[in-house]
Amino acid sequence: MSFVDTFSAAAAAQGKPRSKRQAPFSLRLTPSERARLAVEAAGAPLGSYIKAKVLGDAVPVRLRRSGLPVEDRKALGQVLAALGSSRIASNLNQLAHLAHIGALPVSPEIEGELREAVQYLRELRRLLLTALGLKGEAAS
Repeated sequence: MSFVDTFSAAAAAQGKPRSKRQAPFSLRLTPSERARLAVEAAGAPLGSYIKAKVLGDAVPVRLRRSGLPVEDRKALGQVLAALGSSRIASNLNQLAHLAHIGALPVSPEIEGELREAVQYLRELRRLLLTALGLKGEAAS
């Protein structure tokens, strides 16, 4: 028995019959037809939308992450990365630590401003994640 025969026999003995996938179906559309379907799909993947319409199934509700152009997503990602790599959070944490141990006198006015800065940064991060179509952490 050759090596190929031995390998084929071992693969067949795995118990899983191999099934061939169906060949993909191709459909040519004009740019205007494609644009029309994209509008009708309302963010759903175009292939899934067309399949649902042809077969009479319910239109999929799964939306793409974002309808933003790649350049916008890249720019927003860079802003989010800059926010994450900045020392702002670390500096605020150090100020909070110094205030807790009494090394930094904090008036109620300063405390309010620090809390406002933290909330501002959280909201900025949330907005960036939303713009990128990403899910943020649970609300803290």
